[in-house]
Order: sequence, then structure tokens, then C-alpha cells
Amino acid sequence: MKLASLKQGRDGRLVVVSDDLAWYADAGHICATLQAALDDWERIAPALDLLATDLRNEAIPRERFHEHDAAAPLPRAYQWLDGSAYVNHVALVRQARGAELPDSFWNDPLMYQGGSDSFLGARDAIPLSDESWGCDLEGEVVVVTGDVPMGATREEALAAIRLVGLTNDVSLRQLIPAELAKGFGFVQSKPASAFSPVFVTPEALGGWWRDGKLHRPLMVELNGTPFGRADAGEDMTFDFGTLIAHAAKTRTLSAGTIVGSGTVSNRDGEGGPGRPIADGGVGYSCLAELRTIETIHGGAAKTPFLRRGDTVRIWMEDDRHHPIFGTIEQSVG
Repeated sequence: MKLASLKQGRDGRLVVVSDDLAWYADAGHICATLQAALDDWERIAPALDLLATDLRNEAIPRERFHEHDAAAPLPRAYQWLDGSAYVNHVALVRQARGAELPDSFWNDPLMYQGGSDSFLGARDAIPLSDESWGCDLEGEVVVVTGDVPMGATREEALAAIRLVGLTNDVSLRQLIPAELAKGFGFVQSKPASAFSPVFVTPEALGGWWRDGKLHRPLMVELNGTPFGRADAGEDMTFDFGTLIAHAAKTRTLSAGTIVGSGTVSNRDGEGGPGRPIADGGVGYSCLAELRTIETIHGGAAKTPFLRRGDTVRIWMEDDRHHPIFGTIEQSVG
């Protein structure tokens, strides 16, 4: 089952979307918003699934689904927690800042709590007031949970996953060092994130979703040029069950909590840093990682951060090369 929120009010209008993302059926007679559905998932989800079946069989009225009409599936959420499950990415970015990687990062997930009161739709522009802030894209996988009790096990956390999607977790890299130096985390350096047009139930992903990971390449393009093809299931040190259990160690998580994987990142085949697509590698899911590789090999970063007018595309394909979650396609404004 694929769910989306069309732009309407603060919380959007819930619709069920066809598997090929071509059509939608209004779900308002079942539930007005996705958050309301998550709050009562055991009762609402079966009705939404029946609606999806009717849509698939063309047994109900349907409308064309246009991704530019979609808000983020959850236009605002009670909680947005972003992990760094790909420790390869963490190590490279910290290296670029001249910061060491503690050994604990390999067994204790890194996570921050971001702003969740207003998310960007998949086709909304990335607002950028000052190019000197170092605007970067970050392609990630996300999950949305139901209620998670405090102290949940990994298995309980996995069972609480309701939906899966993608995000562009925008970062302002040049603001990060000064913020972290204060010892109190990200605020200004983490503006609003954008999410894929649709979120998908784990069951609908079949064998691609297993062991708390999504095993598909994450496709990233920058200004129409292939930039990243890293496999989201590879080199993921912490699966989503581990990330959710980490977040729930000392508190409950409310239904509608979004948890991110962190930037998808693969090592090279020989275990070293990843290579650009042009050099036979799978590329990158953020600019900071490429800039770090450039610094390692050439002494300085050559690739600039995002500038006004740049375009970013992030998506994931099925076996027929059709987008699974729709496409995040943003210009920098």
C-alpha cells in the first residue's frame, strides 16, 4: 500500500496511491490525514488496504496522481529523529572536519532530533538565503513508526514500523562546526527536510525490505548528472530496529515518529572510500562525502556545495526501473 498527502491545510489530505503512482483515491471517508491513520493504525490500515485493492482493480473513482501536488506524506510530525547508520559516511565527514571517530560509533548509534513542525514536499524548492552556508543534499531512507514503548527491544521496534520512504535531509555544512563546538547539537545547520511523494508499507516492498533494511540502490542526480547509486542495504551498520530501540531507550515514541537512516553510503569494493560513478564506483548521497574524497586524494575539495539554480533528484527504482516512492526533485531557491 502506498500513501500520500495532497497539499491542503497544515496536515494535507490523505490519499491512497496506485502501485505505479499514476492514480489516487481519496481516503477522506476513512481518515482525513496520515497522522490520524497512524494514531489508530490497527483499525484504519485494513480499510485503507481495501481501498488500495479497489483502486488497483479500478473499482472506484480515481484521479490522476501528480507528484507536484503532494506535500510531504507527513507535512509535520510529532518527532523527527535522524540517525547515522552508515558509519563509513560518519567517518569520512568527521575526517573532513579534522575530528576523530570514536570507537563507540561502531556499536552505539549516533542520532539527533531535528525540527519536525514543517517539512518540504518532494517538489518544493530548497530555500537558501546565503550560499556561503554550504548547502548540501543528503539522500536517506526513513521509516515511520506506530507507538513504541520505552525500552523496546529491536524486535519490538521493527514490529512498530508502519511506513518506509525517502528524504533529502538538507544540511548547511559551513554552519555545523560552530554549532557542534557549542556542545548542544544541530539547530541552524539543519533546515527543513523534504520527503518522497509517497510512503509505502513494508509488506508492499516484499523482499527488498528485510532485516530492518531496504535493499535497493538509492538514485541521486545533481543537475541532471548521475551522482549516487549506493545500495541502502549495504554497509548499514545499524538497522532500523536498532535505531528505533536506541531512540526509545529512555522514552516512548509516539505514532508518527519519523526515523532516518542517515546518508546512504557504500565503501569501495576493496573496503576503501567510495568512488565517483564516472570512475566505476557507486558515487555518493551527499556532497560532503565527495568533497572529503577529493581532499584525501588531492589535498582540497573541488566540488562546490549547492548554489541557487542547482537541481537535485533522489529516488529508488523497482525491477522495471519505475520509482517506488516517487521522486524528490528540488531546485535551490
